[in-house]
Amino acid sequence: MTDVMTKPHQLIASDRVEGTAVRRPNGDKIGHIERLMIDKISGKVSYAILGFGGFLGMGTNLLPLPWARLSYNTRFEAYELDIDDEELRRAPSFRADKDFDWGDRSQETELHRYYRIPPYWGGF
Repeated sequence: MTDVMTKPHQLIASDRVEGTAVRRPNGDKIGHIERLMIDKISGKVSYAILGFGGFLGMGTNLLPLPWARLSYNTRFEAYELDIDDEELRRAPSFRADKDFDWGDRSQETELHRYYRIPPYWGGF
């Protein structure tokens, strides 16, 4: 059997993103990517859901983050989010046992305003 060398590329499978650590620029861990939200029409990733807090999955908070707010840090092999504790506490979030209303565009608009990032669908 021959070893096949693969070239490095920019793509990653969604199942490899889920569970990936999210860290601050200094390397401190904030949480992990719980799941991705993908726009069905454009096929683009719209949000990463950050899981943080809780113990053994109980009491976990979920923070919907506009995908554009994250960047990948190869040094940490983690997604980077420049957010301090106070901003994290104030950020729109929901509990793991409740779901964010993805059909409510006004909630999404407020989310984008909070992060000062234009909505993926355009406008503001």
